[in-house]
Amino acid sequence: MKQAQRRKYLIEYLIDEQNARAEIPDDEYSQKRLLRALFNVRKPCAASKDFLRVQDEYLREELRLKGITDVADLSHVQPDIYLWQGDITTLKCDGIVNAANSQMLGCFCPNHGCIDNAIHTFAGIQLRLECAELMKAQGHEEPTGEAKITHGYNLPCKYILHTVGPIVFGELTAEHERLLESCYRSCLALADKNGLKSLAFCCISTGEFNFPNERAAEIAVRTVMEYKHETESKIKVVFNVFKEQDRKIYAKLLGKEG
Repeated sequence: MKQAQRRKYLIEYLIDEQNARAEIPDDEYSQKRLLRALFNVRKPCAASKDFLRVQDEYLREELRLKGITDVADLSHVQPDIYLWQGDITTLKCDGIVNAANSQMLGCFCPNHGCIDNAIHTFAGIQLRLECAELMKAQGHEEPTGEAKITHGYNLPCKYILHTVGPIVFGELTAEHERLLESCYRSCLALADKNGLKSLAFCCISTGEFNFPNERAAEIAVRTVMEYKHETESKIKVVFNVFKEQDRKIYAKLLGKEG
């Protein structure tokens, strides 16, 4: 089965599952947006073995076509510290960090541009179901500054660490900064507890959560350095950025300007 056939099968399955009415567009771009939207709005529940097989084949081929970067091929900027600009869903490492919301179920907004949406889209529907099971067992929303770990499913990473960063309304406070530091420490401790050798951090709480980019990066770098010094952790840490603005900020903080 080719990608176009897989994509059409998945769209038809999800439309039928949701008892929805939707015309399948002819062009590839519109089909991909429709499929992503259907993934995004789907509630956490099981699917048929055939659906999961086709979905997994489709997502892995899509990621292969985007191009996968192996953390082993990156050059460090400081011992065990890396700076990489790119799509975190294409990074092959032990774990990546997802900037989640307190529901911990991923982004339900169709085709939204947040990292939570991208990670859940390309990991597959299994991720939302695992997150739902974790949250049901916990019995309450995820507190800001803590973290959970799940499998990576169709992503090239082995695990995903989900953390809820602080949302900044108005003036940045010391409590916002404390909670952001807690996100980084919680993820690092959870990664070490589970034996991860490499961990890629996104820019937690920036963007939709309105944490100032430069201050967020300062807290991220300081906290990682302090944690590694205090615990003597050997984990490799990748600061992943998507925007050029953030690359320049981290490059300056890490002594790798240019």
